[in-house]
Amino acid sequence: MQISPSILAADMTDLKAVLGQMDPAVVDFIHLDVMDGHFVPAISFGEVYSGLIQKHTSIPLDVHLMVSRPDLQVPRYFDLKPANITFHIEATDFPIRMAQLIRAQGIRAGVAINPGTPISALEPVLHEIDLVLVMSVEPGFYGQAFIETTYQRVQTLRDLIGERNIVIEADGGINAGNIGGLASSGVRMVVAGSYCFQGDGVNERVQTLKSAAGAPAGH
Repeated sequence: MQISPSILAADMTDLKAVLGQMDPAVVDFIHLDVMDGHFVPAISFGEVYSGLIQKHTSIPLDVHLMVSRPDLQVPRYFDLKPANITFHIEATDFPIRMAQLIRAQGIRAGVAINPGTPISALEPVLHEIDLVLVMSVEPGFYGQAFIETTYQRVQTLRDLIGERNIVIEADGGINAGNIGGLASSGVRMVVAGSYCFQGDGVNERVQTLKSAAGAPAGH
């Protein structure tokens, strides 16, 4: 299991110090929740702040665009060369074109899907993507509980993917209590926000999640 802590849950007033504490040998990705106040109610940050984050870490970036016009936003992240750029299937009529543009930059193309969207909506784009981000809460609202039907949705997605080399990622309300079920369902990467930045430190929390998922800690 790979873990992508959501930096938005960290102390944003002391972000340089937070990034310095994150061990690249333990933390697989840094998840960037880009929210525009339109596709989702909240507003977070954009490509400029994302670039500042990148300057202070060697950990690959996992960019999640919760925006209503990914066709305008996606190219703004190309210069950062993140590991992944993920946009929402609900936000564009041209997901195949979006994915092709991202892949042409040598970046993994991801498609996110909201809890209320049928998994079957992804079928037309599976041949052009590298990652599917299954939302286990509604995006853009804080403090939500993990949606239990996510396990079945992941299993449905796994069957739809078949033999394709596509990573299944999950995001929302994930902790040491439910990550094992996600791993069993077929998830290989999770986003964790508040869980990672509470308690005994982000590296220790990531190790705990990996252990709970049945995977050895670290790479």
